[in-house]
Amino acid sequence: MKEIFLPPELSSELADIYAKMQEGYDEVARRITMTCTGCPDNCCDSWFQHHTYSEWAYLWEGLRAVDDDLLERILKRAEEYVRESKKILARGERPQLMCPLNENGLCALYDHRMLICRMHGIPATMTRPDGQLLRFPGCFRCQEIVEKRYEDENEAPAMDRTPLLRRLAALENELLGNRRHLYPRVKKTIAEMIVEGPPRIPKSHCEK
Repeated sequence: MKEIFLPPELSSELADIYAKMQEGYDEVARRITMTCTGCPDNCCDSWFQHHTYSEWAYLWEGLRAVDDDLLERILKRAEEYVRESKKILARGERPQLMCPLNENGLCALYDHRMLICRMHGIPATMTRPDGQLLRFPGCFRCQEIVEKRYEDENEAPAMDRTPLLRRLAALENELLGNRRHLYPRVKKTIAEMIVEGPPRIPKSHCEK
């Protein structure tokens, strides 16, 4: 199967989406005085699944840029993560395992980390295509801060994810030749994206 590569213009677009997400995060965090310093929790062991070929391809852009020794360590950790998470899921439990990209407490691919890694923590909103507004309260530390500072959690500043998620959806559609609806849906952890290798065009699409 043919590998899916991000062309330079789409890679730059995704990097800009990530940068805007970081700016929005920093602004909301500043307004509610939220900081991760001294937090007893570690977001890198949260169970997240990711849903776009474009982020998967961008992740592999970052992986190809690291040295061989680091890549080997990441691959081994990813394989172990996949094995252990399957055991935990089989028990009907939610995995809480350290992300394979975590290297001595820091993300080894910080500039290429996924969108959800950048969004997690602060209050946020999203308007679904059907018009329904969703609100996310943020991490436990954020919720504690909001509870102390605001009578109603809805009064707290929140980042609207909608514009950036729409840009990501448009980027994804362009990457897949405006046939996004024909591709298998992505629902993978970072570890699975690492172990399975870069995203590839399904064989049925290659033959067309």
